[in-house]
Amino acid sequence: MPTALTARDRKALYRIPEAVALLSLSRSVIYEQIRAGRLRTVQQGRTRLVPASAITAYVDLLEQEAMEGGTR
Repeated sequence: MPTALTARDRKALYRIPEAVALLSLSRSVIYEQIRAGRLRTVQQGRTRLVPASAITAYVDLLEQEAMEGGTR
């Protein structure tokens, strides 16, 4: 069974494949959410990275939508 990550274990930035694994979504869904502005990313050179805070904000958004009774 997976254990919760401690602050020491968490990274500040995640590559797209890591975000895919963390959010249990497909690569195409991740990119759809990025294009829709629902998942924030940053660029470092040619690499697109997802900040840990953006992952938390995205999960919060999904929870809020679920409590409102639907998706947009």
